[in-house]
Amino acid sequence: MTTHKPQQKTSNWLSKSSIGILPTFLSLISPSLASTPENFPNINTSQAEDPQEGLLTGELGVPAGDQGEWGFLTEKIAQNNSPSPSIPTPNQIRIEIAPQADPKVAADGRSTIKLTGQITDQNSQPILEDQIITLTTSAGKFIGADYNKDQGGFQILVKGGEFSATLQSDIKPQQVRIRAALEQNITPINEAFPQSTDTSLRDKLSENPIEAYTQIEFTTYLRPSLTTGIINLRIGPRGTNYWGSYRDYLDPDRLGGTQVDFSAQVFATGKVGDWLFTGAYNSQRPLNQDCEQRNRLFGGVQFCEQQYPVYGDSSTSIATAPSIDSVYARFERSSKVPGAEPDYLMWGDYDTKEFNRTSQLYTATARQLHGFKANYNFGQLQVTGLYANNIEGFQRDTIVPNGVSGNYFLSKRLLVAGSETVYLESEEINRPGTVLARQQLFRGSDYEIDYDRGTLLFRRPILATELNPFGATLTRRIVVTYQNEGGQDSQLYGGRLQYNLTNDLASKSFVGASYLLEDQGAQDWRLFGADFLVSLGNGSQIVGEYARSNSGLLNGFNVNGSAYRLEAVGNLGRNLVTQAYYRAVEPNFANNSTVSFAPGQTRYGASLLAKVTPTTSVSVAYDQEENYGTSATGVTDFFDLFDPQPQTRPGQTVNNTLKTFRAGILQQLGLADVSLEYVNRARSDRVSNSLSGEASQLVSRLKLPITKSLTFQGQNELNLGGSDPLYPNRTTLGLDWQAYPGVKLRLAHQFFDDSSLVPGNSLTTLETILDRKLSEDTSLTGRYAVLSAFNGLQGQGAVGLSHRWAVAPGLRVNVGYEYVFKNIFNGTAQGSQFGQYYAVGQTASTLGLFSGAVYSLGLEYTDNPNFQASTRFEYRDGDEGNNLVITASAAGKVSRALTALVRYQQAGEANVFLPTSSLDVSGVRFQQLGDTANLKIGLAYRDPNDDRLNALLKYEWRQNFDSIPEAQLSGATATGSVFSAEAIYAPSWRWEFYGKYALRNGVTFLAGDRYDASVNLAQLRATYRLGYRTDLAVEGRWIGQVSNGGTDYQELGLALEGGYYLTPDLRVGLGYGFGGVDDRDFSGYRSAGGFYLNISLKLNELLGGFGLQKPSPPQQRESLVSDSSQRQLINLLRQSLARR
Repeated sequence: MTTHKPQQKTSNWLSKSSIGILPTFLSLISPSLASTPENFPNINTSQAEDPQEGLLTGELGVPAGDQGEWGFLTEKIAQNNSPSPSIPTPNQIRIEIAPQADPKVAADGRSTIKLTGQITDQNSQPILEDQIITLTTSAGKFIGADYNKDQGGFQILVKGGEFSATLQSDIKPQQVRIRAALEQNITPINEAFPQSTDTSLRDKLSENPIEAYTQIEFTTYLRPSLTTGIINLRIGPRGTNYWGSYRDYLDPDRLGGTQVDFSAQVFATGKVGDWLFTGAYNSQRPLNQDCEQRNRLFGGVQFCEQQYPVYGDSSTSIATAPSIDSVYARFERSSKVPGAEPDYLMWGDYDTKEFNRTSQLYTATARQLHGFKANYNFGQLQVTGLYANNIEGFQRDTIVPNGVSGNYFLSKRLLVAGSETVYLESEEINRPGTVLARQQLFRGSDYEIDYDRGTLLFRRPILATELNPFGATLTRRIVVTYQNEGGQDSQLYGGRLQYNLTNDLASKSFVGASYLLEDQGAQDWRLFGADFLVSLGNGSQIVGEYARSNSGLLNGFNVNGSAYRLEAVGNLGRNLVTQAYYRAVEPNFANNSTVSFAPGQTRYGASLLAKVTPTTSVSVAYDQEENYGTSATGVTDFFDLFDPQPQTRPGQTVNNTLKTFRAGILQQLGLADVSLEYVNRARSDRVSNSLSGEASQLVSRLKLPITKSLTFQGQNELNLGGSDPLYPNRTTLGLDWQAYPGVKLRLAHQFFDDSSLVPGNSLTTLETILDRKLSEDTSLTGRYAVLSAFNGLQGQGAVGLSHRWAVAPGLRVNVGYEYVFKNIFNGTAQGSQFGQYYAVGQTASTLGLFSGAVYSLGLEYTDNPNFQASTRFEYRDGDEGNNLVITASAAGKVSRALTALVRYQQAGEANVFLPTSSLDVSGVRFQQLGDTANLKIGLAYRDPNDDRLNALLKYEWRQNFDSIPEAQLSGATATGSVFSAEAIYAPSWRWEFYGKYALRNGVTFLAGDRYDASVNLAQLRATYRLGYRTDLAVEGRWIGQVSNGGTDYQELGLALEGGYYLTPDLRVGLGYGFGGVDDRDFSGYRSAGGFYLNISLKLNELLGGFGLQKPSPPQQRESLVSDSSQRQLINLLRQSLARR
């Protein structure tokens, strides 16, 4: 059983992205005010009394003065100043959660594990009143009834102080962490690198729920062997395979003669000794390739690419053998070392999580790759190796969001599908170099991507700034790494050794070393280094890292650079916390697949945080930053914009130092928090003296709860005498409204004066803030499903909002507003900022902010299991241009058999601002690009009680679906419409009929000329089964194209085939195929036909009987009583009663 008190909670101060995370110092404040949440009514336990004030006391697991519902009962008791019932304070409440039995469960997607827990008071007695507890998990999903579907996570009603839940495993063996929490006023934990922000003591104190964690393991499922597939042999005229690839059918280069085609498609999985084997092979195409010739890493189809999702049975599918070539193989087993990661070796698609540990920042790599990978545990020593054989043009782009969801254009087109990784990063405005928060975003649930155009469209608007009234003003960045088809082909080799001192997730400690080599021909890139993480208990940790890179440049020269990191945090008792850190990155160090950093920057410092009285805390900190080397230039040249290089050209020389000393005090006065801090900054600029000088500030802050759910916050930064070039007088005001558990609405406004580098400006934001721990819940998409229509992931793509609060059962709202009064393109310690729509490589410091206002409003309804709807409106009016984003969708059951869906989406270009010196203008805004719009309407008929008829009707309209900035030089726009209807009818087991008709019409405007084209498709098929061994089938299709450009096209294809099953698995077919094409503009008329022989073998076992399924033993069945028997029995009973 794992027990956690708030003041003893272990701090996860290292994020997944290897950024140091500031510990949550929950034990630093001891409010002398009693508190109880409104969902803890009349709890009868003991109380402690402060002899000086006569009030209930206890250490609260949230900062002083931010008690929300807790504080108002306190106020009542303080006014009465009379004896009160025994009420436990939050630190006296403990949560315990643990597996009921074995903490291991098979990763088969079906097995479950039961978790039990209890809530107790300070005397370890169960709290008998009903409570609501929230559960989240890093993998798997909770099954059963969710007590509150509108709230993030999985809610359980606790009765009698005890609760239980059931977690269902997924198919991936792994260590799983489960969290149980009693939510209070939740705000995201400040995951800041120690002293990396120019903030105060108050910024280091976080509000946290009472929580506990437990760990379980999904083990490798050594399932019975299974084999499926088909081996096919076809002998017939070349180029006439009607049921083969459409690309090869009647291909003029393939016609003539006889062709012998042999193909095999096999999938197998099962136990081989102590290992689980999974393999797949397809001789005709890559395993990930779909019917539209798309072949992306890890396979899968985005929601926006699905022809129509409302045509199913609510089932889900998971790619178990992803590979962009024809082979996938994986041997895997659960390690014999407790808590260790699985042993495996594989060929196929994979990620690089073993090279992206919590201790790694400069040596980390986060990529999607294909090739060979292996991982094995020799006791506590973990060895990992990888080889990627077909990497194309690796690129890193950083984009400044402007408050809307898209479309955001990347620097390249024709991306390698599935190769992208997308992160949302935040760093202090005007002080680049250290990322304070980093969140990975995922395709489908977080964004859609057009690989041909190179555009991103997010599920929610992303504001450019984050105003924290009690901390630093942050600016957000969208960081995307990907491969593109026009880049340099390369291969990647990598290896890592890691010695695990402990394998417990809560106190992980290890030492590791890694090596990466990317072979790019003349431009090789090498990265090697060592790292360690040591957990000392009580939230204390030490992390260290050394990295060195070697990079080849376009001019043939090689450059080397190193990076260093050492960080430590120590909780010295309950009243004192110390931190120290050192980071250094040399100018020529390069790593584009990790978190953003600033080459040529060194930062080091230390801080101390102490509680001197129950209501008073003090802090002292020192930080030194050194910037040197050469800054990057902006991507402003016309040709660079359309053909950017992986690294930008060098810019101006920088050489400056910033020394910062801080000392502050935080005092609780009743329900309010008041703090005062002295800040001294001394700068030395050894190049231009523009940054040189010394300035002091007084930073005062106030946090005051106004109502139970409304809190006012204010911060004033006042210079004493001269002003720092980057820190003028600044005032920030904010209102936080706890709209819903886990969801906060923040309205903030900031204004500041002029300085030598920063012109006076003002910022205003209104945004919805979702608790980070709840947002990581893996079952978030479960509510987006319509029975027998589509699954949760597809449903979220159709109607789902990511950040929202519930205003009524099933009704959620998302609002946002941001206003930047002036452009922010001032100089920083890292160099100048430019007006550009992306930055390449590690040059995010060159990005500035455009002025403008943005508004967004989203509504979502999911309460009815048979109907869901969503709409979102966004508009930006900015200095660089305007953008409108509209999304509206609805899906539901019209009747028991009829399902409908309608979806409209419109978005302009969010970031295509092209300033260029070569055109001798200040900037070019491609307004002619036009909005990209898409409308989908569909009806699906499927009667669950009568499956003889299934039908699908759909319509789609698209506008500017292929527009890119480069094409605007010729002024091209396009629209298209597609209508289709298809149905399948099986009146009996012998007969089956299928028909389909589709019409596509497109209009293109190019250089003032209009081009129209229409394409028709008609297809019919009939199948008749003479018996269980013999079948006949005939099918034909016609395709016709008409265009005002004269490119007419006609195609006709026919096929007739009869087949006989020699065995249940072996079929021999004989048929005749014919086809003709009239393509007068190119090859003219051509035709081909003839008889063919087809032999197919269905696989259900391999050598030695592997994959052969043993028949299940007969199962006991319930006795069935026919209707006539029931009527006879009722008549007999009636007659018997009548005689009586």
